Amino acid sequence: MTLDHTTNTRRRPIRGLFRRFLARRDGATAIEFTLLCLPFFAIVFASLETFVAFSAEQVLASANDTMARKIRTGEITFNLGKTSDMSQEQFRKAFCDEIAILMPCSPTELKTPNKLFIDVRSFPKFTDIPKSIPLTGKSLDTSAFKFSPGGKKSINIIRAYYRWDIVTDLVRPYISNVKSADGSQQNYLMVATTVVQNEDYP
Repeated sequence: MTLDHTTNTRRRPIRGLFRRFLARRDGATAIEFTLLCLPFFAIVFASLETFVAFSAEQVLASANDTMARKIRTGEITFNLGKTSDMSQEQFRKAFCDEIAILMPCSPTELKTPNKLFIDVRSFPKFTDIPKSIPLTGKSLDTSAFKFSPGGKKSINIIRAYYRWDIVTDLVRPYISNVKSADGSQQNYLMVATTVVQNEDYP
């Protein structure tokens, strides 16, 4: 009898402790917050990054239109023996100034493209203008890119490509479309294209 009484006495506190543990709600809020905060913040960061990326794409398109307009009006020329002549590096610098608010170019980027790629070419007819993005698999093919706008009345295409680094892993599989320059990660390739026929400037 003594043994049974001792055993029952020991079991009651254990059962009571277990019931009290199940009944307590002191940490429920903290546990619920911990479980919900990770997916919540992941969605918030993904939304913010998507918004910034699309805003940057609009900045790139606006800059491309601005530079194309300057080529069309003769404010920027190439190899014509004028004070308005620009080299490829000078044109890149002017383009970078236009997008600096969201996509600043480092001194290295100005000389050796790693994120921003610009292709400016002249064509005899509108039908000769390339219509597709030069991709080889998931890599951007820049072998034909150059800076060679024509003179007055010429037909020109101005295209800008920018490799946008994706920070949030949740977003990367959905908006990435090219590999980074070293192939280590996926990037979102922004593309801006403008076709102009230059004015009959002096």
